Amino acid sequence: MPSETLHLAVVEVTRHRPHAPRYDAYVQTMVARVLGDAARGGWTTDRVAAGELGVDALLASTARADAVVVLGGEDVSPRFYGASGGYPSEGPHHAVADEAQIALVRRSLETRTPLLGVCRGHQIVSVALGGTLEQHLDDEAGLHRTSGVPADLSMADHLVAIDPASRLAGVLGTRVVVRSSHHQAIGRPGAGLRVVARAADGAIEAVEHVEAPITGVQWHPEDPGADRAQLPALLARLRLEALSAGRASRAA
Repeated sequence: MPSETLHLAVVEVTRHRPHAPRYDAYVQTMVARVLGDAARGGWTTDRVAAGELGVDALLASTARADAVVVLGGEDVSPRFYGASGGYPSEGPHHAVADEAQIALVRRSLETRTPLLGVCRGHQIVSVALGGTLEQHLDDEAGLHRTSGVPADLSMADHLVAIDPASRLAGVLGTRVVVRSSHHQAIGRPGAGLRVVARAADGAIEAVEHVEAPITGVQWHPEDPGADRAQLPALLARLRLEALSAGRASRAA
């Protein structure tokens, strides 16, 4: 295990979903994977639910984090990216969590705190920086998810092409099979974000900020069926970024 322990804030939408017990159990499994891999990678972790805290409490509870992971969940409310509801397969929204996570991304940019967004978290990164979302992907081939089944059965495996010049390629390589379940994607990327990975249909699969250590991936490296090496590799990169940010802060 790495010798220097750093603090990782693992931020989700809500801690429990009693109205959807099967989905809730599946989410608990994925969050546990992040917490377990982070602990094995030398992090101490806090599990934080944005929807239960709101903006001020979320920012306060994560103020001392060396890095942040923003996980998946419900559709982002359209009002945060200048759109309307009523789109196909519209899911539930959690505006309190949206607003809090958007504020967290913006602070991470200001403070240069390393941040990894996963699925919805990847979309939140873009929305926080002024980007838009494609509200529903025309995905008859089932590239991005398997429709009409419970969430824990909806994951689809597919190839993404990663820009060789990106930071992400240094972690995962340039052609990677990923595991995803989503019906939305980034439309226009937010300010300062560079698209660094796409699926075969052109959907944006990953973004990086051009200056800050902020990365978003549309897929789920924390899913039990995903490549077992992906999540530890992403967390290890986040750790290196946090160590670098800490050294820069001490030097200043």
